[in-house]
Amino acid sequence: MSDGVSRTVLVTGGGRGIGRAIALRFAEAGARVFVNFFVNREAAEKTARDVELRGGTAELLQADLKDPAEIRRLVAEVEHRAGRLDVLVSNAASGVLRDGLELSPKQWDWVMATNARALLILAQEAARLMASGGRIIALSSLGSRRVIAGYAAIGVSKAALEALTRYLAAELAAKGITVNTVSAGAVETDVWQAIPDGAAALSAIRARTPGGALVTPEDVAEVVFFLASPAAQAIQGQVLTVDGGYSLLA
Repeated sequence: MSDGVSRTVLVTGGGRGIGRAIALRFAEAGARVFVNFFVNREAAEKTARDVELRGGTAELLQADLKDPAEIRRLVAEVEHRAGRLDVLVSNAASGVLRDGLELSPKQWDWVMATNARALLILAQEAARLMASGGRIIALSSLGSRRVIAGYAAIGVSKAALEALTRYLAAELAAKGITVNTVSAGAVETDVWQAIPDGAAALSAIRARTPGGALVTPEDVAEVVFFLASPAAQAIQGQVLTVDGGYSLLA
């Protein structure tokens, strides 16, 4: 597997935020990037245009990752169009901001299916298309290990995702495929606009971060790109925290 050039990459939730930054980073290395989206086609189309402008090749694929059949169709379409997959980035996520005691079974199942089960099925399908040197990289958050108000379902789903990373890594190592996760700190994306007092929360996080700056989508994308490189072949089953040092403080 060459370092970026001509690689085939699937980024779920690739239309906006961190997913968009990841897609553009691979585009800069000349990759063929499959940009998955579910609802916001306009944003995904813009990302696809920007992938082309950055030197990559872009293709859009719509799929609801809560549905196992949709995931299988998604990966089958990658196989049909490209014949192989070199890098899977499992970035798409969803959630509901409620305390654990307020969660309904439907809300729980929805978040777990999107954030944790999707990685399992994506990996099962993607691994068939990968040769030695293949990469599976997931995205997590600090709520997997720390208690954040209203974050119960999302936090538990991300904890499950991180555990699954280790199991998949052990199972796929013999094929030369690595599986790792990047746990991002607070990243200023449009999702914060939907959170009550989101701007104030970001300001407080910025002030508490040792360097005084929030992590950017591009910061996260660079780490994902590194994990997808040949230099990261010996990194297996790890969760790399990218938070500017926020989680270091008691």
